[in-house]
Order: sequence, then structure tokens, then C-alpha cells
Amino acid sequence: MEDSRQKLYISMYHYTRDLKHSRYPGIKGLDIPLFRQQLDFFRDNFNVVTMEQVIDSAEGRSRLPDNALLLTFDDGYADNYTYALPLLEEYGFQGSFFIPGKTFAEHRLLDVNKIHYILAAADHKKLAADLKEKMDRYRGAEYDFPPTDELWAQYGIDGRFEGAEPTFVKRMLQTVLPERLRNIISSELFEKYMGVSEEVLAYELYMTEDMIRTLRRHGMFIGLHGYDHYWLGNLPEDKMREDIEKALSVMDEFIDRDRWVMNYPYGSYNDGVLSFIRQKGACIGLTTEVRVADLAADKPLELPRLDCNDFPPKSENYKKDGVIYEKK
Repeated sequence: MEDSRQKLYISMYHYTRDLKHSRYPGIKGLDIPLFRQQLDFFRDNFNVVTMEQVIDSAEGRSRLPDNALLLTFDDGYADNYTYALPLLEEYGFQGSFFIPGKTFAEHRLLDVNKIHYILAAADHKKLAADLKEKMDRYRGAEYDFPPTDELWAQYGIDGRFEGAEPTFVKRMLQTVLPERLRNIISSELFEKYMGVSEEVLAYELYMTEDMIRTLRRHGMFIGLHGYDHYWLGNLPEDKMREDIEKALSVMDEFIDRDRWVMNYPYGSYNDGVLSFIRQKGACIGLTTEVRVADLAADKPLELPRLDCNDFPPKSENYKKDGVIYEKK
């Protein structure tokens, strides 16, 4: 019989909020009533473990319980503090929070969040058309990239949880277009579609240092998510190292520099990233590869995760990775 004790289900969260009463109800997040239902399901069907237990197991000092589940929260959103933390405490669960350094060190809006909010506020077909028009207008000597039709054919495809237009917008503004042009276009679209300044939204959106300290005092785990939320695997070596060094510096108060955990923004990394973070003391790395982790087989710096939408009440996709063993 297969030994399940090294299997680890990792659920990935981003926004957790009261969508109905939020400023932007169209944002792609897990509504709080559904979050509570999901925690009920986890309580009844899994053993929710701490990151410290995962680290100990990955380093061979202990074994995980059957049906082990780890809860991870990406990007340092204030609604994780406001809504998720009280529920985690109510259920007695630890959450692991991965916070880009720039969000609290500079209080500046990340490009990834500009894109999220533009998508929440705009008609997707109109937005994609606006983006294509801007790409055609900016293409030239300073910004050289393939024809728009070619890029649409390659990237205008349905994503895992969304249609072709939002997938195309995300890919163009997250990684495909030149970085400086991505910044320019995302800010232009933000100004057109949003009813709030980037500065105001940044202060509303992200946790403060005091909130992060409170998470730690309440038994939550804090880890790295880069500084600028770059696609680390796409960066030149020197820029990748600079981003991680900056993240380590501003996160120093919240982490153990000898045994810290890396969560790769966008799931992007390469051998250079792995070598550098290992040298800097990382002991666990979280990816966006979609499957159940197996600490007996997977490399500690490349653990896969499932999305919160892969679990009830949203779906039962988690079952595709095998049968849940009976909880003891």
C-alpha cells in the first residue's frame, strides 16, 4: 500500500475578501463565505500542517501526517490580514504569507495588481482591443516586439480559469512586452479604467509592516515573494540577484535568514535562481506547477501547488492527483 505520509497538498490563495461589499467586486478572489466553507472542508478531510512541519519533513527530521495540507497566501494583500487571519485563528490553522518587499517598503502598486484591477473594471474584449492599439502605436525603433497578430495567435488562448482576452492581457503586460513598455501601458490603462490613483490603491491594497508583525505574533509564517514581483526566471542574472537581495534585506525582521522559504512570483525560476537562493539559505521553494507535492520525490526548492479553486466548494480538481486517504 502506498505510503501517503510524504504527500502534501498545498493550497494557493491570493485575494480573500467580502467581494459583494468591496470596491471592485469583479476582482478574481475567494469570497469569504466560500473561504469559510473551504476551511470547514479542510478541517473535516485534511490535517492542516505548519510550514515548520513541512521544513522539518523536507529535511528528514520528521514525517507529515496523512492528508497533510499547507495553506499559502501570495502577494501580501491587506484582505488576507483583515479577513483570512481571523478565520485561520478560529479554525486553529497556520497560514504562510509571501509578501513582495516593494509592497510595504515603498507603498507602490505592483504591475501585477494594476493588471488585476484593470481586468476587474473593464470589459475584457474592449480592454484587449485597447491593448492591441497601444502595442501597434508603440512598436518601433525604441520598442521592438513581434506583430500583434502573431502575439494574439500565440497568447490569445483560454487560460486555466479565464478566457482568451484576459489571458492575452496578462501575458503581454506581465512578461512578453519590454519591461519599460509594460509599465507605461499598464499605467495608461489603469488611468483610463480605474476611478482611483495608483498611490491610493497601493495603500488600500497591501499589508503594512505592523500587520506583518501581527501575523508573526499570531503564529503565521512569513516568506519571500521577491521584491518587485518579477518573473525571476526571465531576468538577467545580476538583476535577479539584486531583486532577491533587496527582498531578503527588507524581510530580514520576519524570516530566519538561514532557513527561509521562497515563493516564486508567477512560478518563474531557473537553475540560476535555484542556485542563488540555495546559497542564500532558502530551504523550501514553492512553484505554480499544478499537482500534489511529494516530499519523498520532489526537490524541496520546487514544490508544486494547487489553487484554492481546485478544492470544494469551488471544484474537486484536487482529486485528479489521487485518492484522499481516510483521515485518522
